[in-house]
Amino acid sequence: MTLFALVLLAPSLAAQPLRPPAVPLVAHDPYFSIWSMTDRLTDSGTAHWTGKPNSLAALARIDGKTYRVMGRDRQPSPALDQTRLEVLPTSTIYEFSGSGIALTLTFFTPALPEDLDVLSRPLTYIDWRISATDGREHEAALYFEAASDLVVNTTDQPVLSSRYRLDGQPVLRMGSRDQPILAKRGDDLRIDWGYLYLAADKPDGVSEAVSLRQQARSAFDNTGHLPDSDNFAEAGAAPRGAVNVLAFSIAFGRVGPHPVSRYLMIAYDDLYSIEYFERRERPWWRRKGADAAELLRAARRDHDSLLQRSQAFDAELMADLTKTGGERYARLAALAYRQTLAAHKLVADIDGTPMYFPKENFSNGCISTVDVIYPSSPFTLLFNPKLLRAQLQPVLEYARMERWRWPFAPHDLGTYPQANGQVYGGGERTEENQMPVEESGNMLIMLAALARVEGSAAYSEKYWPELTRWAEYLKEKGLDPENQLSTDDFAGHLAHNANLSIKAILALGSYGMLAEMIGRKQDAALYRQTAQEFARKWLDLANDGDHYRLAFDKPGTWSQKYNLVWDKLLGLNLFPPDVARKEMAFYLTKQNAYGLPLDNLKDYTKLDWVLWTATLADNTADFEKLVAPAFQFANTSVSRVPLTDWYDTVTGKQQGFQARSVVGGLFVKMLADPAVWKKYAGRGVGR
Repeated sequence: MTLFALVLLAPSLAAQPLRPPAVPLVAHDPYFSIWSMTDRLTDSGTAHWTGKPNSLAALARIDGKTYRVMGRDRQPSPALDQTRLEVLPTSTIYEFSGSGIALTLTFFTPALPEDLDVLSRPLTYIDWRISATDGREHEAALYFEAASDLVVNTTDQPVLSSRYRLDGQPVLRMGSRDQPILAKRGDDLRIDWGYLYLAADKPDGVSEAVSLRQQARSAFDNTGHLPDSDNFAEAGAAPRGAVNVLAFSIAFGRVGPHPVSRYLMIAYDDLYSIEYFERRERPWWRRKGADAAELLRAARRDHDSLLQRSQAFDAELMADLTKTGGERYARLAALAYRQTLAAHKLVADIDGTPMYFPKENFSNGCISTVDVIYPSSPFTLLFNPKLLRAQLQPVLEYARMERWRWPFAPHDLGTYPQANGQVYGGGERTEENQMPVEESGNMLIMLAALARVEGSAAYSEKYWPELTRWAEYLKEKGLDPENQLSTDDFAGHLAHNANLSIKAILALGSYGMLAEMIGRKQDAALYRQTAQEFARKWLDLANDGDHYRLAFDKPGTWSQKYNLVWDKLLGLNLFPPDVARKEMAFYLTKQNAYGLPLDNLKDYTKLDWVLWTATLADNTADFEKLVAPAFQFANTSVSRVPLTDWYDTVTGKQQGFQARSVVGGLFVKMLADPAVWKKYAGRGVGR
């Protein structure tokens, strides 16, 4: 099966294209994450998810004339006409035509969730396919470059480049001169340690150079090849305005109607990825001592098999997404897929335990934020529950340390990439601006979901004292929460929050479920009974006639009750089905052009919560009515950033946040189908 066959297998999807607000090209982790922010790949330079330049560029030389394929600059080369763009879970496909040829450029990342060894490889394939379309033969060559801004936080940092041969084939390498490994923490940062690598599939027709950009492009434009000599000067020593690049060219020779394919590999070895309580953690793919050479060898060896596996995965997943939620839903979820993964880093702890650290992109830069893990958890619960366990592990270990002295769950582990203790709110010092009900509820619900999909609560039992403290806290504080922050902290403190109360009630039911699974029958009965009693009280406290309130003491208000989705997914059945039906009917009267607001206070919404709320629907039509305006937002928004989860439902503009892992929450609809959940999760559980 080829990438082109996917369109033939699913023609209905072609009728419902999505214009992504930003297009994932190379999406691996919070540092190695490169995007195109325009409709056409030649309309702008590529960028890091933060919006700062991360420059990749490509040219095609057809019968001696050069055309731009990727990137925009001042050189006179015209752009080859882009005829198609499609984003699939593991691939981004661009098609171009002109001068008698058809060219396909595919950014292929084998992000196969059940295979952690492959998933953790920080390497993307850049696949080229070219053929003649006019019955003639054409002389064709391609050029690709990666610039020095990919290896520094700011462009004034000096960069060193080198080349070597691996198994007789050329490899280019670039990195910052100073290599400040894990020295900086924060949000709007790019990596400035480790090394970028560029390599080809085979040496035939290849020329390569470490050069100033203008020299490399001029040589290619004139000859179809790159300069014979390198420029190894530090980037900081280059002439003003000049940029150092790693560049490859591939001569295809004369190309006829039969397509010819080649590929390049771009990789980033960060050496160490995370600082976890003062110790440096290696990336998962390096845990057995592998280095960059082995990474490139394995990637070259596995390309064809990984392409076949990924194409099959994309076709199957797109079909299941469409069947489950419709065409618009499938397109949104496909766009969210690699973005979810690229906001994480998978590392190996000192004993080989996998730990999966999310970064809270463009909200505050925290690492392992519990109320970021929670909205993204449908992704890991669906595709590989081991990844959810790897997210929860560092949080649970932190919670059992003496330094965490509160009776509720922590909010975070620090600021990315330094996981050395909570920094949000009162941190480890005070309860001020903490999220006690929110985070305790999140942890208990996620652990119950993990136990459900794994068929065992043995993992939770290891941390039973911590879970019990949180359950006791929720039993005391959860039904009618005090003036606390919730995960929607941008909205400020809110007392008597009805949606937060739902979370606490479901968390108590989750604790009872876990107790039942580990044989603690008395605790199970007690907490099940408490949750049932709280749910009955909630109905009276929140009732506002044809819907339920935002806050118990505020008649005439409303909010999305997205937390309620877990009552159905976990089979707790604490709330009558009529609650969801009544809310859904009310929501359908409150939608704006780009979706359902979060509550009655503002016009903004959260994309993840819209999909959770839509999953409460008991029929496909209502689900699709909530999805359609959210799709329209992504498809038409003027905010050209990696999919934001917080936007205005009237203007369609980004309110804040971008490139966050919480869009993994879009996969919650897949969990509502037990057979689909079991099929995908079983692949991860069984490995």
